[in-house]
Amino acid sequence: MQTLLTDRELLESLAPVVEDNLRRHIAAADGWQPQDYVPWDDGRNFAFLGGKDWEPAQSELGEVAKLALSVGVLIADNLPSYHREIGRYLRIGPWWRWVGRWTAEENRHSIMLRNYLTLTRAVDPVELERMRMAHMTTGFRRPALHLPDVLAVGAFEERASAIRHRNTAALRENAIVTAMSDRIAADDELQSEFFADLVAATLTLTPDQTLRAIADQVATFAVPEVTLADGRSGTEVLAAAGIYDPAREAELVFTPLLARWEVFTRTDLGAEGEQARAELAHLAVG
Repeated sequence: MQTLLTDRELLESLAPVVEDNLRRHIAAADGWQPQDYVPWDDGRNFAFLGGKDWEPAQSELGEVAKLALSVGVLIADNLPSYHREIGRYLRIGPWWRWVGRWTAEENRHSIMLRNYLTLTRAVDPVELERMRMAHMTTGFRRPALHLPDVLAVGAFEERASAIRHRNTAALRENAIVTAMSDRIAADDELQSEFFADLVAATLTLTPDQTLRAIADQVATFAVPEVTLADGRSGTEVLAAAGIYDPAREAELVFTPLLARWEVFTRTDLGAEGEQARAELAHLAVG
């Protein structure tokens, strides 16, 4: 029977791996600037400052793009909740520096999207702000997790987010929306890679324990939910529009990461690991 490691033991054992991956991540990440993607010359005041308030005819985006970007900015706006959730597990040394870096990158996404949507009058800014207030007031909280679970769900969530933004870019709504969406997706892909590398390292240290966490997180995985102003589920709307469909998570989110972690070819599993692998058998390819 394999020895289970405590979260503290894992945090300490994996600290050098986190340090190396944080260095690699920062070197690979593009130091892009959110203001570069906002067409400031197109802006004008709202009525509060003597201009004109938003009207539907002012928006030049299609409905799918408006929904995708609105959901994107609302998820990013809820960053304080996500920061709190991940920060309560990763509070030491390079882990905490990673939390800071990840938070700063996610905040940059929110800044860019909100500035673009407001300045171009792509959506009703009053409605968007009301949704933001409601979404952040509800917040986000998940049950207590152990470190291998935190890392696995991080890899899954960032990969799912990257898919959503790549599909938004594929709409080819306009050059700026395409560039913004591709930019965010590139960040999310690097973040998913960071978490995935840590999962791989954790698998080396404690295969059964980590594979159990992976299987548990696959079984319960769900992307962050946003309720739109009309009461519709953002997840259901984006699925219908082909932007992100939870029905394809097995194919697009889980299977590539399970292959990366060599889940179905590992030879270092004990009984518990084999049980977890059996629960994932429906995701095996070939």
